[in-house]
Amino acid sequence: TGGHTTEILRLLSCLSESYSPRHYVLADSDKMSEAKIRSFEQKRAETFSKSQFSLDRIPRSREVRQSWISSVVTTLYSILYSLPLTYKRKPDLILCNGPGTCVPVCLSAFLLGLLRIKRTIIVYIESICRVETLSLSGKILYYFSDYFIVQWPDLKKKYPKSVYLGRIV
Repeated sequence: TGGHTTEILRLLSCLSESYSPRHYVLADSDKMSEAKIRSFEQKRAETFSKSQFSLDRIPRSREVRQSWISSVVTTLYSILYSLPLTYKRKPDLILCNGPGTCVPVCLSAFLLGLLRIKRTIIVYIESICRVETLSLSGKILYYFSDYFIVQWPDLKKKYPKSVYLGRIV
């Protein structure tokens, strides 16, 4: 949502035409991101004529200030909803940057890999605003991602599996 969408679209603007089709997954309650994505894709189509994308919605796994216990239930529901979507799309790569919506999608893709249905590369980019600690999504996906990118050197020191590339957004 909001800032996360802006960050991921900045990253996507650097990708070549070969990263197509792109499948965006939004929380069902996210009203702002769809307009940003459609605007971005419309501009991208001016440069890349064969540009393709889709938008899918899943139940939000966790609302801001939602209790931890109820978050477990809503996240499990979101994972169950994400499994058929991930199976249908069978992505080669998931590029995500922190909203809670990415957790169920990544865990679904990870599960499909464990079941040898489809191996997906998961690239997690921690938000630029996370200077000293990881977000909750980051704390979870640190263990499931193939590449875990941080944008501050202090995070690299604390999380040795991470890759520090400097500020990329």
